[in-house]
Amino acid sequence: MNLENPLLRTDRLPDYGAIRAEHVVPALTAELAHCRAEIGRLLLQPAPTFATLVEPVERLHQHLARVFAPVSHLNAVANEDELRAAYNTCLPLLAEYYAEVGQNEALFRAYEGIAEREGASLDHQRRRVIAYALREFKLAGVHLPAAEKSRYKELMQQLATLQSKFEENVLDATQAYSREIVDPRELDGLPAHVVARASAIASERGSAGHVLALDYPTYAAVMNHAHSADLRRDFYTAWYTRASDEGPSANRFDNTGVMASILAARHEAAGLLGYANYADLSLATKMAPDTGAVLAFLEELASRYLPGARSEYAELESYAGRHLEPWDVAYFAERLRTERFNVSEERLRPWFPLPRVLDGMFEVARRLYGLKLRERDDVSTWHADVRYYAVEAADGREIGGFYADFYARDHKRGGAWMAEVSTRIRVPGAQSLPVANLVCNFTPPAAGEVAQLRHSDVVTLFHEFGHTLHHLLTEIDYPSLAGINGVPWDAVELPSQLMEEWAWRPEVLPLLSAHVATGEPLPAGELDRLLRSRTFHAGLAAVRQLEFALFDFRLHAEYDPARGAQVAEVLARVRSRVSVLKPPSFNRFAHSFSHVFAGGYAAGYYSYKWAEVLAADAFAAFEEAGVFDQPTATRFLEAILARGGECDQMDAFVRFRGRRPEVGALLKKDGLAA
Repeated sequence: MNLENPLLRTDRLPDYGAIRAEHVVPALTAELAHCRAEIGRLLLQPAPTFATLVEPVERLHQHLARVFAPVSHLNAVANEDELRAAYNTCLPLLAEYYAEVGQNEALFRAYEGIAEREGASLDHQRRRVIAYALREFKLAGVHLPAAEKSRYKELMQQLATLQSKFEENVLDATQAYSREIVDPRELDGLPAHVVARASAIASERGSAGHVLALDYPTYAAVMNHAHSADLRRDFYTAWYTRASDEGPSANRFDNTGVMASILAARHEAAGLLGYANYADLSLATKMAPDTGAVLAFLEELASRYLPGARSEYAELESYAGRHLEPWDVAYFAERLRTERFNVSEERLRPWFPLPRVLDGMFEVARRLYGLKLRERDDVSTWHADVRYYAVEAADGREIGGFYADFYARDHKRGGAWMAEVSTRIRVPGAQSLPVANLVCNFTPPAAGEVAQLRHSDVVTLFHEFGHTLHHLLTEIDYPSLAGINGVPWDAVELPSQLMEEWAWRPEVLPLLSAHVATGEPLPAGELDRLLRSRTFHAGLAAVRQLEFALFDFRLHAEYDPARGAQVAEVLARVRSRVSVLKPPSFNRFAHSFSHVFAGGYAAGYYSYKWAEVLAADAFAAFEEAGVFDQPTATRFLEAILARGGECDQMDAFVRFRGRRPEVGALLKKDGLAA
């Protein structure tokens, strides 16, 4: 291998500063050729064993993932044209390879033979590795006839390309829009930092006045605070028509056809594997037993939350004194929340400077799990704002690390997420620590100033840190089951949603807050008002998530090739059942629903609510014992965080909680009677 290519130097952290687009395709093609050759060689063994076949394959695929992870990451956070082209060239190559491995009958039979010969003598972790692999072979179509195998492989390649195109269209449509402010009165109500950034963008573009971009922090600020209804309407229109046939970029980046092709390919792939629809296939790897259980779960929650949501909306219209357009709702809700609780996210920003929030969050990790987090300044990054933190256990051992990329900027995908750089592995010939990327899109600070967060940003940061801890604290030696790997998607949000709870605790908020100018703690009155405001419009927030979940699940479960995608029709039916707000006809929310059409949540967006039940019930155990109770934290670490995909997730929850999950804690948290 050409070790001059920085992507192939995997014995250290990625040299992000050295990676160029021209490195990508040569690195991946070399790595794929190596993997194919090694698997061929391994299959020449007359009687392969776990040690001589399974462990080498785990090592191979951990290395392949490590080679490509920086490429995938840079495509998300530094999406320049040349890198995008290289990344898109690689996607079908990767899809072809993984389908080829999954359909390799000789490899499948070798794993089956090892399970039969060695199963009784292997420990639980190794047995789970084989069982997981055998399931994945079957879900890749290893038993299909040759023609159907070939078609399945084609579908996987198509989906890889289509899902990337969906995400690119959303990014391009987001970046294509900006709003020049001619009348300065349109800026009335906007926070000073948003106005300052708009001035800076205008200056960069050589324009006078102000320019508002469509990044999420700016969009949220406009919708919550702009007094100008015209400005709010324009931003609402631009946001909810991204990558569609409507709005300011109509038909330029339209995802309509992309969505139809994605749904058709998913349905056909599910049918090849013997499933009635893609929702059934999705549930083959999740906690929920079947489609009926998922729909019953969502409908039950809808029946709980809808009365409160309708009451909240009626009260909001009464407060506004008129019918509310969709672009009015957040604005009047923020005013009502501010009046009712005398609390404002913007007013609290100075008490949540990012360095203080990080120190407090790391202190929570220390008190719960004995961790020490140390920033390193000798690590190559992709942007000057990016930081790297080494993570040490209580005994001083380094157990992993993570990159932190906090701010919104051009060529960076919106949202917040955790992704793997490398996964823990402990097998002969390969040992490495888990490393993650923690990515957010907070408002960047003005030059020479410190970033100040809204409390909702703090909650987002805790959420992604929960995912990061899940990745870092694994004690599983095999990458296929380490960290979040092998964890059912409807359980993977448990650690992240659980971690959010500490961002709301009166014992914790003083650790996270200190006024950026004076260093004074958050006043007791402000703290109390913030905590009391938590359940404000909990019903409206819940039914919005239920709308997303039902739309996603029914879209895949009810797909009929004869009728096609039916995206608008399914969404309309779901909205008639659970929505309180009626969106305008031009609303094209689905066209930018990246979680489902470009991410890993297809027929699985319900996972957020499913895991929210688990997380609320799990946190109730901490409330009962004390939010920093060491035995409770150790029990959660040992039962769930450390085990990855090695165990049944319901069994793991029962080991932690002593019983199966109950919905009462979630309803209590949201201010509803159980």
